[in-house]
Amino acid sequence: MASSPVERALRQEVASWARRGGQLFKQARRAASLNQAALASVSGTSRTTLSAYEHGRKSPTLETAGRILDAAGFELVLQAKVECSARTTSDGRTFHVPTRLRRLPVAAALGVVRVGGRAYDLADRDERRAAYTALLCEGGPDELLGHIDAVLLIDLWDELVLPEEIAAAWRPVVEAARHEAGVAHQ
Repeated sequence: MASSPVERALRQEVASWARRGGQLFKQARRAASLNQAALASVSGTSRTTLSAYEHGRKSPTLETAGRILDAAGFELVLQAKVECSARTTSDGRTFHVPTRLRRLPVAAALGVVRVGGRAYDLADRDERRAAYTALLCEGGPDELLGHIDAVLLIDLWDELVLPEEIAAAWRPVVEAARHEAGVAHQ
């Protein structure tokens, strides 16, 4: 019996999730400096089953996924999805705005970012201010999500010099992050 386009799309989506889940297991295992046999043993599964998970041939239950990640020293957590929308200024420049801000790992939040051919050290407040200004004005979705940290943007927001159209588009996102963090606007 032939499957419908919807059924085929659903199978492809499930297979995609299985591959991404497998990548997470592999990353967690490597970060914990464990081989498959060792992680399988401490997580209560077999090496062949763990291999099938890592290669996307099999999908674990949520309980099993949590147990394997826990054994590798990680937690299975729920994180809100963040998407970016493209906006256009009155003079035709495109910029992007995320649906929400999130906290970044320290290495990303305080690392080095290249924007417009210039490298910025995000650990330096003045350079971070310049980088965030450039990112908010011309950064793509991956750059924004990879280098804009919610708390650090909230801290710098009142010091950023942005075109009013860009500031107006970002302001609700920053205010929502302030509210979520319990930080009153000064």
